[in-house]
Amino acid sequence: MDTGITCHIIARARNAYTDKFAVPRQSGLVEEVLTRVVLEPAYRRAEALRGLDGFSHLWLIWVFDRAQREGWSPTVRPPRLGGNRRMGVFATRSPFRPNPIGLSCVRLVSVDPDGITVSGADLADGTPILDIKPYLPYADSFPQASSGFVTQLDEKRLAVECPPELLARLPEEERTPLMAVLSRDPRPAYQDDPGRVYGFSFAGRNVRFTVRDGVLRVTEIAEVSPS
Repeated sequence: MDTGITCHIIARARNAYTDKFAVPRQSGLVEEVLTRVVLEPAYRRAEALRGLDGFSHLWLIWVFDRAQREGWSPTVRPPRLGGNRRMGVFATRSPFRPNPIGLSCVRLVSVDPDGITVSGADLADGTPILDIKPYLPYADSFPQASSGFVTQLDEKRLAVECPPELLARLPEEERTPLMAVLSRDPRPAYQDDPGRVYGFSFAGRNVRFTVRDGVLRVTEIAEVSPS
């Protein structure tokens, strides 16, 4: 009998990914973006983090809070396969699962009384985090492991062109992270329209761009208008 399980949000992610459109497809792709994992008041205890600074990498267990649906489907359309082929949901990392739970390996940057700072997270700003666990190389790494259909495609990198006057509209500390995000091609994998203008929010700015012949050109960086 399904009696259900109660989980508690122990922390929330805080970073420049204010729009899920730009969030990397998996953890570790964009190391330039830092994420603060801010503990909720009930778990903000220094002793709960004791010993964590001895680990270089961590696992974050979190909730796909921006991609929840009623019910679930046994098959999904992975963007990596062009959005046209169906795979079993348990053979993918799709957010549309019976339980919308994500798992990310990140690099630990620092520990402080309110939480931790990590790099390489694939989490949107505000993402609820259920747990933090240390990554153990001898137990968690299997270099000989196969990757199923994922090995058929490589992660793309684009050349990025951004006029200096547009880049200057971002705080200096956010410029390199934005260029890294753009080089990873934030578009859905099945979209390749050279005439289309794409856009997302990053670090409080609306970013617009086009992609043609492997070159991403930024066309606008503007402050997000107040709602």
